[in-house]
Amino acid sequence: MCTYSISIRNLLKHIEDDLQRLNARNLRQFVLDTSRLQGLAATKNCTTALRMFLRFLIAEGKCDVNLDDAIPVVAQWRLSSLPRYLPSADVERIIASCDLSSPVGRRDRAILLLLARMGFRAGDIVQIQLEDIDWKGAWISITGKSRRQTRFPLTQEVGQAIISYLQEGRPPTDTAALFVGCRAPFLAFANHCAISVIVARAMRRAGVHCPSGGAAHVLRHSVATSMLREGISLQEIAVVLGHRTITTTQIYAKVDRPTLQQIAQPWPQVQA
Repeated sequence: MCTYSISIRNLLKHIEDDLQRLNARNLRQFVLDTSRLQGLAATKNCTTALRMFLRFLIAEGKCDVNLDDAIPVVAQWRLSSLPRYLPSADVERIIASCDLSSPVGRRDRAILLLLARMGFRAGDIVQIQLEDIDWKGAWISITGKSRRQTRFPLTQEVGQAIISYLQEGRPPTDTAALFVGCRAPFLAFANHCAISVIVARAMRRAGVHCPSGGAAHVLRHSVATSMLREGISLQEIAVVLGHRTITTTQIYAKVDRPTLQQIAQPWPQVQA
């Protein structure tokens, strides 16, 4: 993954490119410092990258055997965190920040709408092929994390944005990928990181602060949160987000504070 290289580069900077400084103390301090600057998922990604890197160094005889065991395990309790999301007004400002007079602006708006209206993952968008869209039936097919292909209804707004991009934004190219880069040779995006970069750039244009790392995923959280507050059930939200079980979707119930307040038990009074 592209994010693995970022963690490895940061580690090398931490030890000043001196592999002799790789020891349990420095590794643990690096993970601790990193965890203070980013969320749980990013920290877990970092520790995975470090273990892979250390095992490579061990195989090459460039560091002590079993040094990978010094990487601490990041504790994670199911549903312990709150999803980071944006208010609907901020989401609209991000979408409106795209310059529709430019090919890049048309492409970026179509991408933002797939994230903010349909709750797609960044990786889903990278994998969309031209043939995945059924214009006559108004469907779009997505191959999710489990490699299962799922069809979603293509809304008028999203469909029009994609058509605008195809007619006046997408450059001539041999690739079958729906979205491509804006510079020759106009290749498909290499991975999901390109989508997050597009979203982060749109957030900066709109003057919206991203509440966590992974700008694209914040929009996915935002659409799920908005749906819940509009009264849509968790079962229906799970279908939209492509969750195989409702257990994964239950985390969004914690952001519906008005409903939670209705079922919250009063704090017991203690007699002095």
